Amino acid sequence: MKKYGGLFISDEVQTGFGRTGKKWFGIEHWEVTPDMMTCAKGMANGSPAGATITTAEIADSFQGLTISTFGGNPVTSVAARATIEVIEEENLLENAHLVGAYFRGKLEALQQKHLLIGDVRGMGLMQGLELVKDRQTKEPAPEATVQLMERARVNGLLIGKGGLYGNVIRLSPPLNISKADVDEAIRVLDKSLAELRV
Repeated sequence: MKKYGGLFISDEVQTGFGRTGKKWFGIEHWEVTPDMMTCAKGMANGSPAGATITTAEIADSFQGLTISTFGGNPVTSVAARATIEVIEEENLLENAHLVGAYFRGKLEALQQKHLLIGDVRGMGLMQGLELVKDRQTKEPAPEATVQLMERARVNGLLIGKGGLYGNVIRLSPPLNISKADVDEAIRVLDKSLAELRV
């Protein structure tokens, strides 16, 4: 792509600001320097913030008045700065790495127990459980995914879903989560999985 003049844009809306552990941005794990990065969500802890980071050459070529809906908003800027300071002061990049690895191990143990879990994937505190009807064929199990979301909600755990077939449970807990919090989440997931009618 580069040899034809293409730009590499890294979408860090979900993976940025420590979510994947140890690094500020997910792309840093792969030793790739993007031409541009887009960021949001984690950078202001829920306040509507977005950022586009790029090279000076690309930035200088931009002719519009703005590139961001919330660009320059002073309240959001303060929220983003405070969020970044807390991430640094509380060493949350390391916490995302350490507790994320612990979380991953617990999710893999659930996979061994529940045949519905076909795959566990992710990095740091951004994990996914792919639910399948059959581990050999990898046939997606979207109905079971919806059931699991509801059972988990009833049992006190809010989870999301994604994936091309709507069969991946998305797990992205806060960067300051503890191992005790992980244990409780796993307990609820285990209970909820056992309650499914599949």
